[in-house]
Amino acid sequence: MGIFDYKRLESSSNPQRILRQTPLPMEGSPRLGPKGLIKKHEFVRILIQCLYSIGYEKSASCLELESGISCKSDDFQLLESQISSGNWDGCVDTLNAIKDLRDDTRAAALFLVFKQCLLEYLSCGDDKLALAILQKEVSALQVDRDKVHNLAWSILSWKEVEQSKIDDNAVRELRKKLLQELEKWLPSPITLPERRLEHLVETAVLSQIDSCMYHNLSDEVSLYADHSCSRDQIPTETVQILTEHKNEVWFVQFSNNGEYLASSSSDCTAIIWKVPEDGRVTLKHTLRSHHNPVSFVAWSPDDSKLLTCGNVEVLKLWDVETGTCKHTFGDPGFIVSSCAWFPDSKRLVCGSSDPEKGIYMWDCDGNELKAWRGMRMPKILDLAVTPDGQNLISIFSDKEIRILNVGTNAERVISEDHSITSLSISGDSKFFIVNLNSQEIHMWDVAGEWEKPLKYMGHKQSKYVIRSCFGGLNSTFIASGSENAQVYIWNRRNSRPIEVLCGHSMTVNCVSWNHRRPQMLASASDDHSIRIWGSSLSNKIQPQKLS
Repeated sequence: MGIFDYKRLESSSNPQRILRQTPLPMEGSPRLGPKGLIKKHEFVRILIQCLYSIGYEKSASCLELESGISCKSDDFQLLESQISSGNWDGCVDTLNAIKDLRDDTRAAALFLVFKQCLLEYLSCGDDKLALAILQKEVSALQVDRDKVHNLAWSILSWKEVEQSKIDDNAVRELRKKLLQELEKWLPSPITLPERRLEHLVETAVLSQIDSCMYHNLSDEVSLYADHSCSRDQIPTETVQILTEHKNEVWFVQFSNNGEYLASSSSDCTAIIWKVPEDGRVTLKHTLRSHHNPVSFVAWSPDDSKLLTCGNVEVLKLWDVETGTCKHTFGDPGFIVSSCAWFPDSKRLVCGSSDPEKGIYMWDCDGNELKAWRGMRMPKILDLAVTPDGQNLISIFSDKEIRILNVGTNAERVISEDHSITSLSISGDSKFFIVNLNSQEIHMWDVAGEWEKPLKYMGHKQSKYVIRSCFGGLNSTFIASGSENAQVYIWNRRNSRPIEVLCGHSMTVNCVSWNHRRPQMLASASDDHSIRIWGSSLSNKIQPQKLS
């Protein structure tokens, strides 16, 4: 007699019928597809599984009958019968007899079986047999000792709480759950991974999307044809020219909600533009409080406030709705080169090109919350806060990038071989790009897992500050200005540009991609203009001077 022989619960009066068909001869080739890579019996089997999983049980059953192929392997059908009828000895024998099963997988499967039969023994009041199994069988398994201890503890706890035996319906449900757990543990071909056909199809679709250089749509992908996007999906055509600035335009940035655009210029002004639903950009406010060129702007995450600053200018905070200056930070001699917001829209940081000033954190009323300054903080060229607020990334000493974890104060320094001019972070906080005067853009991961950056080239940059950005669906693209008056667009998976946009007549200093409208891009140039780029399918707006 086996250790599990006992008066079983009356839970198997209607045992599940095992499907055992006499296999019919398979017609045609045993392999499918133009390359002959797909085994026909495997394909039919996962097709049957798919039909069952999406509710077409009759069709699945008919296909099993016609093909002679069962969704479940012989070994698993035997296990299913043994578990459903409470034949624990047979179940253990079956698991031990399965060939090519890793020892740790076999032990994990046996542990699940022992756990179920222990519960049923305790429910029947056979504590001694349950204890014997725990001591002799479970303890001998090569599983984590904590699992064994937790099982023993849970059994003792259950005995203290439960006063009556588990009814038959509960036992049946527990046995079904055991089968589901075993399906996850046992490898193919004994069991099939859950929803295998759906996984294969989805993987193929994702592979096609990944190989599509112009994919920029969130629309559902059809299975009726191979996926491929045309260049119409990204901004390649000038749809509007903004000429309100009176001098070189140095910076441009869309708001987080995509409803506004901010620009700054060497004419000592910044402008807030409105981006309505029809995409036709209109002037909202001209901000005139600065006395020197304005080279940088930063939107608060809630888009209610805007920061402006310049290389020889102070930092100012503006109300977006009214266009009024709400606060000027620091004394008149405090020069700010760049600034950024934390996610709460209540705290901001700024970096100074004065080595003695370093980096400051303020609230919106100008109260200093924290400062990083001293010998270790040379002049700051650019800085940014990751959208999740966890990291402060700064560019200093021309060739060094410092990544500071704001919560832990842990920092990491990356050294580049050439001077860095600007910095931009992806919307998911995972990556950042830096422009180098060696005519390359480097992308690094924030987490620090990469030993080398991904590199993008093709644009021109050797003398001026050129700014790039992430853009498009899921930040798939990178765009950058260039000293040859063109805008360059890369797919992040390709080091060479996929598009070069012509239209400006002088250096393009900065670009910004609209986060909410993946087919909208803005560029700022020394030719005093801002160009709005859209899909070639967009209705072009004639160049105009807005006043």
